[in-house]
Amino acid sequence: MEKILIVGCKKAMDDVCIGCSRCMVGFNRREGEFAAYKDQQAELIGLLNCGDCPGATIVTRLAQVNLWNKPMDEKVTKIHVGPCITDHCPYKDVIINKIKAKSGIEVIEGAHPYKPDNIFA
Repeated sequence: MEKILIVGCKKAMDDVCIGCSRCMVGFNRREGEFAAYKDQQAELIGLLNCGDCPGATIVTRLAQVNLWNKPMDEKVTKIHVGPCITDHCPYKDVIINKIKAKSGIEVIEGAHPYKPDNIFA
């Protein structure tokens, strides 16, 4: 079974994206990049922010997720980087490269497909 961790932008998660509901709905519906799990068992193990610009604490935060889940015998198997980073962050490459270099697991760029062209439509 896949155990999914979603990493998003601290500023977006704290101020813009209410409860990161679009990522969670996308996962539950298996839409967007989560469609890869349509025919398999997968669980969302957590939502984690990048630690703020320029992603200086992302590695420490990932280590904490691993440490805190260890007593429950839960281990992240895939990391999805949300569109708040992949589509909008000037530090996108730095953050994603740090995650790839230190996590040792597959990193998928993207999550939900719900990106309106016009917020007033």
